[in-house]
Amino acid sequence: MALTAAEMKNLYPMPVYQFRVQVGGETMSFAEVSGLTVDYEMTTYKESATSGLGPVVMRMPGQIKEVHITLKRGIVQGSAAFLYEWISTTQYNLVEKKDITISLLDELGQPRLTWVAINAFPNKLDMPTFDAKSNDVAIETLALTADMVRKQ
Repeated sequence: MALTAAEMKNLYPMPVYQFRVQVGGETMSFAEVSGLTVDYEMTTYKESATSGLGPVVMRMPGQIKEVHITLKRGIVQGSAAFLYEWISTTQYNLVEKKDITISLLDELGQPRLTWVAINAFPNKLDMPTFDAKSNDVAIETLALTADMVRKQ
């Protein structure tokens, strides 16, 4: 029995190749986004033995950990200027923290799921590797640290 388009949309996982990234409200093109993680520290409590079986160990969630996001994209003429200017502000501790919005898009280009990395700032910008024997494209990699990720 064939499924309708609406049934397929609800039953099948969404592909990850169509997404949109906004850095501080400005839409930018990236080939890869990784590191959207929600992670909590663990706190361990040990109570003294009251039943004779040894101490009771309890694990509780602690504070949320910072998020480390990696953005990769191919370099085109003039594309590196914005990211380089943004990361160069960190040397004076005047970095402007920005919210990073990543939206997973459907086949019509409409956002279906959106995540926001709160108060992100760049901490590493890798320029491409140069190799005269290769025909790979030039890829720059931006590493960001954010306070947290929330689903919108």
